[in-house]
Amino acid sequence: MSKASEIIDKMFLNDPFSQWLGVERIEEEPGSVVLQLIVKEEMLNGFGIAHGGITYSLADSALAFSANGHGIQSVSIETSISHTKAVKLGDVLRTKVTEENLTKKIGIYSISILNQENEKVALFKGTVFRTGKEWEI
Repeated sequence: MSKASEIIDKMFLNDPFSQWLGVERIEEEPGSVVLQLIVKEEMLNGFGIAHGGITYSLADSALAFSANGHGIQSVSIETSISHTKAVKLGDVLRTKVTEENLTKKIGIYSISILNQENEKVALFKGTVFRTGKEWEI
């Protein structure tokens, strides 16, 4: 098991929210993870489509796992999302993470949320502060 996977294991086991969402870990590397979830009825809003917080939360988890996979404890300091397509009951959502920039103190990530048809349903941008503190495994 890679160091990134060990760190993500530690984070995930202490992340009841991601577990509650039904997040599945598909691929893990330093700076990039693939996460997936299936949209359930309790995730829908009054319009019968997924609440925007679902794609946001999936992307936020992908940001945390990707950034921390480098072995340095990192926390988000700025995030934003654009919703580009409605998400429906039963949709399978998957993350695609691009590490745009990484310095000693800052990491910038773009995260696309794709559905089962490989259509982009949301685009998330996240910036993390790298604390300098190493993860202990």
